[in-house]
Amino acid sequence: MKWLGNIADAAGRKVSRLEYITSYLVAYGPAGMFALAFLDSAFVPLPGANDAVMILLTMERPGWMLFYATAATLGSTLGCLTLYFVSRRLGHAALKRFASEKQARVRVALERYDALSVLVASLLPPPFPFKLFVVVAGVLRFNVLRFTLAILAGRFFRFLLVGFLTLRYGEQALQILKRYAPAIGIGLAVLIVSIFIGRSIFQKKRKAVEAVSE
Repeated sequence: MKWLGNIADAAGRKVSRLEYITSYLVAYGPAGMFALAFLDSAFVPLPGANDAVMILLTMERPGWMLFYATAATLGSTLGCLTLYFVSRRLGHAALKRFASEKQARVRVALERYDALSVLVASLLPPPFPFKLFVVVAGVLRFNVLRFTLAILAGRFFRFLLVGFLTLRYGEQALQILKRYAPAIGIGLAVLIVSIFIGRSIFQKKRKAVEAVSE
């Protein structure tokens, strides 16, 4: 099965392990996409599998692309919330398997950029430590609403991008993602941060002008 080989290659796992999960879930369309995204975000790390299955399903039913992207987004968000609340309950014990240096960097990012850092992290592809952001957010008891909205926005944009690439390039979308995903992710992150910084500068200038006029 050619698509199964692609999934295994994208996820960086043996075919036998992915076949057990994906061959069962793919048959259920959006529901299977939802379940796979949930498992990947909450319990079973399968880097690249979501993208590969999204491509497969979109190729089979192009008109359902938005349904697949929505299902993947909701599944991933629910999985992240599950991991968030588990980490929140466990506290610092949830961070034991992560290097202290990485923990410190993520803490600084969350404290300095708030939900923006979660949004950017949700856009970046593996091996970016996205799960560490989720765990640290839970341990720090980051605002649940802002966390959820950031995950929803970032994941929906990411899965939409995969869907549009599939509609345009078909099966080659997987290779394009493998080759250019880091550059695309970093580019989007820079764009979002730039917009945020520009907006903050504009608001400060406007407040300064209002203060002078008063």
